Amino acid sequence: MPGRSTIQQVARSLGVSPSTVSRAFNAPHLLKEETVSAVVATAERMGYVPNLHARALVTGKTGLIGLIVPDITNPFFPPLVRAAQRAAETRGLSVMIAETNSLPERERAHIASLAPHCGGLIIASSRLTPEELRHVADSTRVVLVNNDTEGVARVLISSASALTEGIHALVARGARRFCYVGGPHRSWSEFERRSTLEQLAAELDLDATYHRDESGTYHEARMMTATVDCETDAVIAFDDVIACGVLDGLSDRGLRVPEDMALLGCDDALPVQTRPRLSTIRLRAAEGVTEAVRMVTEATGSTVDEERVLLPGVLEFRETT
Repeated sequence: MPGRSTIQQVARSLGVSPSTVSRAFNAPHLLKEETVSAVVATAERMGYVPNLHARALVTGKTGLIGLIVPDITNPFFPPLVRAAQRAAETRGLSVMIAETNSLPERERAHIASLAPHCGGLIIASSRLTPEELRHVADSTRVVLVNNDTEGVARVLISSASALTEGIHALVARGARRFCYVGGPHRSWSEFERRSTLEQLAAELDLDATYHRDESGTYHEARMMTATVDCETDAVIAFDDVIACGVLDGLSDRGLRVPEDMALLGCDDALPVQTRPRLSTIRLRAAEGVTEAVRMVTEATGSTVDEERVLLPGVLEFRETT
């Protein structure tokens, strides 16, 4: 099957040693030109490509990894981009970045434009359907970050266990009425966080209401806070940007945090500290995208074998809870 051959199979087909196949890709100056040509041609025919450097020899693609993100202005993504660049640089590669503004049509366009020129794609917080993503992954090296599509390699930077811990801690302090201010409805992270509260609300007999800040902006969250019931015990925000809007919106109404209402954000990515200091969930974004770079670059075929990596977050209770 193309993309599944091993270095040993290529070597046997040529009647050479596996080390000769390896040298043809990694140190071709040590071999005769005709040997290198034979190895590269056989590898292409058998679907064996050991890494992005070798893939460049076979396909003519440059040493680039494409990184597609929904919103580069969201504080969660700049550290992720930086970590991807550093991880790629250690492998002698560069990262080409594209932003979709959370629009599926822009994501499709970026995939179509990047795939022919990049050795692999990392797609963060994809808004495409599982069927579309599987179709892309059938012909391109793809790793998803924060999208749990079966059949595609993926890294999940999860908040579920830390959020569960945080809700239990708030309940232990007497909280019974919760409000969730969510984010983009097509986001896997939004689904995970909302469903975590929904499940715990059912298990613990909590009163929970749900709002959505589809834009994910501070200003919309601040305005939306006017609709939060003043009897709410705790607000869970989709991310720290929304949490900041909620914090100031509650202050506009004369409500004190945490004395009148507790507040828990998510991602711990703000470049500055709020007052009071925001309780949040610290996510392992840099570690997650570094793992995604590894998966893309170490794939030995034209696609990435399915692998599901889950990185749980860490609860950080500070001054708003």
